[in-house]
Amino acid sequence: MVDDQGTPVTGAVRRVVSLVPSLTEAIEVSVPGLLVGATDYCTHPIDLDVPRVGGSKYPSVDAVLDLRPDLVVANTEENRREDVDALRAAGVGVWVTEAPATVPAGLGSIRRLLGALGQSEPEWLATATELWTETPAPRATAIVPVWRKPWVVVGRDTFAGDVLRRLGIVNVYADHADRYPRPSIDELNAMSADLVVLPDEPYEFTETDGPQWFPGKRAVLVVGRYLTWYGPSLVEAKAALESALA
Repeated sequence: MVDDQGTPVTGAVRRVVSLVPSLTEAIEVSVPGLLVGATDYCTHPIDLDVPRVGGSKYPSVDAVLDLRPDLVVANTEENRREDVDALRAAGVGVWVTEAPATVPAGLGSIRRLLGALGQSEPEWLATATELWTETPAPRATAIVPVWRKPWVVVGRDTFAGDVLRRLGIVNVYADHADRYPRPSIDELNAMSADLVVLPDEPYEFTETDGPQWFPGKRAVLVVGRYLTWYGPSLVEAKAALESALA
């Protein structure tokens, strides 16, 4: 078994700690009872009851080790290399996923992970794969802020950008040199875009904190999990985002 980076992971897996919220949801829904720990930001499934090990960027390595996991699940974008190295140095296997640039890449990564956990393809994964296969003709353009202090937007090669593309929405920063550009608010307002898509995570945009920054543009508040998590939420995300962006 090799992770997304080609690193071998061996041995039976009976206890897993996840440091990635979307993968926490995918594992718990697909293989209930395998998780023995997760981060403070692992909010789904909403009834998940496991010990917490801190944040994704700064988990407590000691707290993870205290849970005696056979495997820790991490991500290149959400977790620090030094924590992965410390866990491996302590003799714990770490499965590292790459930050996916497309929906198929994200679902493929989960498929490999679940296979390593001894799980055949669950129904939600087959359904999500079918739902997100097509890419319709573009019907609108959008700016997608994910942070406000400073302003950070979705740029090139991102999962969120591909989700929108499969809904017919073109990210105006899709060809930017950076994956997460930091434009000024003046630049954002000068951009020609039909929509400003405002998720509620990682920055929590709300009716009173977000739309007022973009006068003259249609602002749409969306569930951030639907836009950025590659897991079971993709099944409900399709209809929810289509409705919000109609």
